[in-house]
Amino acid sequence: MPDYKHIEAYITRYISIRYHNVVEIGIGRNPSVALGLRGAGLRVRCTDSTPVPHDSLDIRRDDVVSPDPFLYAGADLLYSIRPGVEMVPPMILLARRCGCPLLVYHLGNEIYEKGGRIVDCGVVLHYYYEPTRPSGSAPSEPVEER
Repeated sequence: MPDYKHIEAYITRYISIRYHNVVEIGIGRNPSVALGLRGAGLRVRCTDSTPVPHDSLDIRRDDVVSPDPFLYAGADLLYSIRPGVEMVPPMILLARRCGCPLLVYHLGNEIYEKGGRIVDCGVVLHYYYEPTRPSGSAPSEPVEER
């Protein structure tokens, strides 16, 4: 694919076949993944410290450093696309409180600590928190879904 939008397509496909009720943290001005997930039938909520309104998405003002737990209740995945690395520790804490995984796509080669469990679904994704992982699963595992 010739432009960067293939990244969003890989992320959308990966999430949409595994989850049903997701929250994007720090949506910013790029709603591509959230829109793709909503189009795939998922319940999608979005947060940002300075939200940009979008007619067809539920975007709420929230600061992940001091989050409103109500905005994340019932989610089966928290995810973030290109967050600042300083956002990862509070997102991990939030995922633990919610009892659901945290999946992050980083900008470039930026990672937090050791990068969590890495999944390659066409792009590299990082699971920084998973409430349970099947025994015997590798800390990194490629996913062939292209």
